[in-house]
Amino acid sequence: MLVGHLALVLAAAFAGAAFYINFAEHPARLGLDDRNLLKQWKPSYAAGYTMQASLAVGSGVLGLLSAWMSKDWRWIVGVILIVANWPYTLVCIMPTNHKLKAVAEGDAGPQSRAMLETWARLHAVRTALGLAATLAYLWALH
Repeated sequence: MLVGHLALVLAAAFAGAAFYINFAEHPARLGLDDRNLLKQWKPSYAAGYTMQASLAVGSGVLGLLSAWMSKDWRWIVGVILIVANWPYTLVCIMPTNHKLKAVAEGDAGPQSRAMLETWARLHAVRTALGLAATLAYLWALH
C-alpha cells in the first residue's frame, strides 16, 4: 500500500530529523558561548519547527488514510504517536521556546544556556515519539 509506505517515510524522516537535532546539532551548538548558542538556536528552531510540523501532519494524514483503506487499526497507533508531537510541543516545549525567543542575544548567559539544556531534554521526547510512530507503521505494514 503506497499511502502506508509514504506515512512510514514521513514518520521516519521526522524521527531522523529529531534524532539528528538531539544527538548532533544541539550538542555541537552547546559548545558555543552563551550568546552564539542562543543566536544559532533561534533560526535553527524556526526552520526545524516548520519542517517537523509538516512531516508530522503529513504522516498523520497518510496514516489515517491507510487505516481507512486497509481497515487495520494498527495504523491508528502510529497516527496517535506521530500527531502526539503537536500537543506535546504546544503544552510542554512552547513555554520554553517563548522564553528563549524573548531573550536578546546580548542578554544571553547561564540562564538561557540552562533553558537550552532543558529544551534538549524536552525535544528528546519528540525523538522518541517519532521513532515509536515509525515502528508502529512498520508493524501495520507487516
